Amino acid sequence: MKPFRFLSRLIGAILLATGALYAADARRDMITALPAPGPHPSLGAEAKLWDQLVGTWDCDYTFYAEDGKTTRAKGELLFGWILDGRAVQDIWITYPQKPNDEREIGTSLRFFDPKSGMWRVVFILPTLNILTTVEGRARGGRIVLEGQTADKRRRWSFNDITPTSFVWRGEQSRDGGKTWRLVEEHQMRRRG
Repeated sequence: MKPFRFLSRLIGAILLATGALYAADARRDMITALPAPGPHPSLGAEAKLWDQLVGTWDCDYTFYAEDGKTTRAKGELLFGWILDGRAVQDIWITYPQKPNDEREIGTSLRFFDPKSGMWRVVFILPTLNILTTVEGRARGGRIVLEGQTADKRRRWSFNDITPTSFVWRGEQSRDGGKTWRLVEEHQMRRRG
């Protein structure tokens, strides 16, 4: 048997066995149905806003407390199209700071609302019992999303976006948006 044919058959057998393993575990059906190879055509030019961020990013997270204390952490951010390309999901992971700590992991779902012309976003961070909703669109070379809770206004922005990096900022206002306090600033570098 020629080496190429043998190698091809071996790879085929491995892929078949791997597929059978996933097919045999119905608990993974939802995960295998979730991803999409790209945006749905109905999104048109709107898809470009998030498509530029699809991939994996290495993160240097910085958090600013009200008392002036600064906390830094490392992590990663994964962006991808889901639900037949009609939505984008991201997964924010912060690596453990100390041995025996668990990672912190949250996720956002983003979809375009054609009536308002805005992207609507829901973020959840189960370990801290956080649920946040914001909406927004491109503003110049940035993406700006805003939302309101009972006591504060929130603004998230994606800034200085290039093919290999961007800066994410989280700000809060307690006076209806007259003044803003920087709460988080994360430096992102595309992996690979």
